[in-house]
Amino acid sequence: MNTDNADNLLERLRNGDATAAEQLIRQYEPYLRMVVRRQLSPSLRRKFDSIDVVQSMWADVLDRFRDSDWSFSNPEQLRAFLAKAARNRFIDRSRQQRRSLELELTLGDASDQVAGPTSAKPSQQVQAGDTWQQILDLCPPDHHELLEMKRQGFSLEEIAERTGLHKSSVRRILYDLAGRLAQKRKSEVVASEGIGDRG
Repeated sequence: MNTDNADNLLERLRNGDATAAEQLIRQYEPYLRMVVRRQLSPSLRRKFDSIDVVQSMWADVLDRFRDSDWSFSNPEQLRAFLAKAARNRFIDRSRQQRRSLELELTLGDASDQVAGPTSAKPSQQVQAGDTWQQILDLCPPDHHELLEMKRQGFSLEEIAERTGLHKSSVRRILYDLAGRLAQKRKSEVVASEGIGDRG
């Protein structure tokens, strides 16, 4: 895109031209997603993906384009501006997730407790049953089928295919649940320590 085209595109955006917004997104979104993907750690990938960040950024930036008189001397300057906006939105999302990441119990750990080894002692089987019931209680009934598939060892791709959900949605459901389970357990520990202190 040359400078004239970039200026023309921004002028059309200011005038409310929806096709200008589509053109801008189509041209820059692959690059912006790559910028965000480079920053994503494995733990953050469980919470959101690059498309979440970039779409959130577009919603804000496109509104600001319409209300501002921003201009860019060349397409590279526009691209650098959009990349910085995407990085800033990524930082915001990362900060929002920091607390839940600190509390999060990996679903693998929870799954191990639920399934348990086939030669588990009776007490371990009871504990696994209790954990499974806690997990079911923490999520809506609509997600029980998904959890049962995870318990049986299905991969995220297989669960997504069978439920009709996107793979990232399945991942998010499972890790949100793991976070809620970790929070519940932490609350129980705090409560039991409080009882012990009074005794």
